[in-house]
Amino acid sequence: MMANCTSQQFYLSLAEMATRDKIYFASDFHLGAHLHSKTCEREARIVSWLDSIKTNAAELYLMGDVFDFWFEYATVVPKGYVRFLGKLAELADMGVKITFFKGNHDMWMFGYLKDELGAAVIDNELIIERGGKTFYLHHGDGLGPGDSKYKFLKRIFRSRLCQWLFARLHPNLGIGIAQRWSAHSRIGSGGQETFLGEDNEWLVVYVKEILKKQHSDYFIFGHRHLPLDINLPNGSRYINLGEWINFSTYAVFDGKTLELKEWLK
Repeated sequence: MMANCTSQQFYLSLAEMATRDKIYFASDFHLGAHLHSKTCEREARIVSWLDSIKTNAAELYLMGDVFDFWFEYATVVPKGYVRFLGKLAELADMGVKITFFKGNHDMWMFGYLKDELGAAVIDNELIIERGGKTFYLHHGDGLGPGDSKYKFLKRIFRSRLCQWLFARLHPNLGIGIAQRWSAHSRIGSGGQETFLGEDNEWLVVYVKEILKKQHSDYFIFGHRHLPLDINLPNGSRYINLGEWINFSTYAVFDGKTLELKEWLK
């Protein structure tokens, strides 16, 4: 008990010395996708990035598909990701505000990450204002024109009945089924996305429709698996955060400007 108190005091003293003025955004880690060795290498890369931001981050937004599959049973969560979760706990203890968005691969987040990390968990969009700028945040799944099949499935998967039924499966069976399903996804099959052109990028189309009704300075999404930074009318920008299998990209806001960057270490 004394060790925990000492550790917390140490982190608090570090937090007091640090200037926390940056907001970080990342998405689509897809931890658990591909071979175990590949997931471990990707987890180590993510942890090294998190370690690099821990002294200046005020907020961290993880915007969906952090895990390639996630389901919280009453007493069980998917095994693995210990170093990643431990690093997030370290950041939380240092005073970094952490926010998770539900993605299409990890939409079954309930209370575990809230209880363990003090994190907020967002179901859909979140609009925030920082440094006089407005941010429209969403994972990006189920938005824009097309993809009616997934939009239908999303309503089913997010229903209380579907979640209750899945929870009746033994974790070995339920998680095993989900992992086999994920292996056939875009990211699980090893594909890399290509830019479709601004007029054919469905999230850009969606954002332009939103702009007709309300202004945001930045529209930040994941899901597309392609790092994109596109200027929009009236000074707005569309940012897609990409993913961490092929790109290792993230965005950072320093209170004045937003920059899309790549972690190269």
